[in-house]
Amino acid sequence: MTGPLVLIEPYAHRLGGHHQHTLTALAQARPGSLAIATHGTARETATVLRQVGARLITAPVGRPAAVLLAASRLMAALSTAGQRIFRSSRWPCRFRRLPHQITLIARCLAEASALRTARRLEPGAAAVAILTASEALHGAAALLGGRPHLRFVHEQVTTEDTAVRLLGHLARRGERGVIAVYPTRAVGDQMAASFPELPAVVRAFAVDDGRRLTEAEREGGRTAFGIPAAEAVVCLVGGWWPYKDIAVIDAALARLKEPLHLVVTGSPLDEAVLTRWRALPCLRLHTVPGPVTDSVLRLVYAAADAALVARHPGVGKESGLVMDAARLGVALIVSDHDATLTDRLHGQPWALTFPAGDPDALTEALHTLIRQPPERPGPEAPRLLGMWPADEQADFLTRTFSSLPAKESRC
Repeated sequence: MTGPLVLIEPYAHRLGGHHQHTLTALAQARPGSLAIATHGTARETATVLRQVGARLITAPVGRPAAVLLAASRLMAALSTAGQRIFRSSRWPCRFRRLPHQITLIARCLAEASALRTARRLEPGAAAVAILTASEALHGAAALLGGRPHLRFVHEQVTTEDTAVRLLGHLARRGERGVIAVYPTRAVGDQMAASFPELPAVVRAFAVDDGRRLTEAEREGGRTAFGIPAAEAVVCLVGGWWPYKDIAVIDAALARLKEPLHLVVTGSPLDEAVLTRWRALPCLRLHTVPGPVTDSVLRLVYAAADAALVARHPGVGKESGLVMDAARLGVALIVSDHDATLTDRLHGQPWALTFPAGDPDALTEALHTLIRQPPERPGPEAPRLLGMWPADEQADFLTRTFSSLPAKESRC
């Protein structure tokens, strides 16, 4: 239960994300673990991994791994070209979907390359996990990679069309060497509809490293943005992706009757919306161009009385922002887009919820915060949301991996 892990993170090259924090926290929990970043790694992430005693690999090891990665990059280039060619709505839907199907194949090949590297460098690992895995071709990744593994599937963005479904069917026996880990029951239910026979468990992806914000950090956050201690601050973190309801935030901020500071960071952002917010009489906007390092992200959270999370109704994937707030000790203003999350937050004095899509209710929640900032979540908050300490999450990965029928594949 204490051996090194193999942690594969395809998005380790991105800054300040949900994925990087879990990667480094798990590596710290199991010194000597192997971290494989197929597409490279951000400098801050690489520094932390080395500090905690992890071995960082950013290039394929062995000819099979190199060939698979080269094939993946070729497919990714074809997908990019296809998206440019078929982006017009004049093309039939099947053509516009084709580049995304090619992306699924590219991701599978990249995963297989990383698994081949893991097989070469750490054949006796306590567990092998792809921390951000593709939502398709699970068995194919295991067969081509020659290694059983766990795969965290965060959401289902693209479903398989006929050709990719056929490839998955041909590689179905590889699923015997895979266990999918879904961060929420909603994601699990969605994936089960497409892959009813794929072995799976539900487990939160985020981990608690116990590094809550200190009072010195909170004072430093306010100082960094020039915000007096007595004035109300909300932070809006992360890129403005389609599942986020920026429109309801836009409408709510325009209804403010009392002064509020808003700290915004992330990428991508809509500059036209930010320009509109700068002109609002009751809002003082502070922007931090993203993506940002974890140290800057902590500074943003430290300055805030609460983090604002607004999603469209029915979005049921794990919110890294909600998890960040809980583990750092920051209050929440959050939409009721996810019934399970809303039930967990019910009655918590550090969480103000509002009906998803309702700008008036959000404005009321903001006014409530302005008049009386909510108390901060205590150290028990992460567990309330299903988050585990990093060492316990590492033990879970080890136990789950040990239930696979074989530690190595003959393919």
